[in-house]
Amino acid sequence: MTLRTAEDVRAELKRKGVSIASWAVANGFSANMVFEVLSGRKKCVRGQAHNIAVTLGLKEGEVCTDPGHALERRAA
Repeated sequence: MTLRTAEDVRAELKRKGVSIASWAVANGFSANMVFEVLSGRKKCVRGQAHNIAVTLGLKEGEVCTDPGHALERRAA
């Protein structure tokens, strides 16, 4: 997987005519948090910031929708 930069994300959304706010809403994220992630003001270590960074392709990782089961192993 090739990671994107924040500039890559902004350029791709601009090329497709999609605002950052509308992308955020369509993906169930806070628009303000997406702007924080893209500006580098969030470390994206956990929670919504982590999920945004992974979904945007800014970092490797998994989006965990059920933290109570985060440590369960997946079936091989």
